[in-house]
Amino acid sequence: MDDARLTPLDRGLLRLMRIRGAAAGAVLVAAAAAGEIALRDVLPLPRGLLVLAALPIVFFLAMWSPSRRYRAWGYAMDGEELHVRRGVWTRVHTVVPLDRVQHIDVSQGPLERSLGICRLVVHTAGTLHSQVVLPGLRRDVAEAMRDEIRARVREAQA
Repeated sequence: MDDARLTPLDRGLLRLMRIRGAAAGAVLVAAAAAGEIALRDVLPLPRGLLVLAALPIVFFLAMWSPSRRYRAWGYAMDGEELHVRRGVWTRVHTVVPLDRVQHIDVSQGPLERSLGICRLVVHTAGTLHSQVVLPGLRRDVAEAMRDEIRARVREAQA
């Protein structure tokens, strides 16, 4: 399946990725500030140098990296398969045959709920990679996909 036919995820996922990146960046800035305080008697560094050095990393974690990771996600579903593409450095294209689906979950954490997105979790037969997660879907889209997959599974069993 070519990338042109893949559907991008909801923009709420990008906001979620940025929030998580900003939280990680805040931890990094706090650690840099604590390091400055702990090392102020040992190393005569200018005040704020470690925190200033951490800011480009915070920008990377909160703005640049989430944008790239968000654009790398895509999905498509035809009558027989669910295609999920992800990955910036290592591209992963997962193909889930719908007749191998065991059960389907639609889940939301509190941040996802506030952003209006959820995850579709498809459990397949087998042990290795038996769970495929598709994050960043609007709830109505995820539920429609769940219902369509469930109908396909019922057809295959009949």
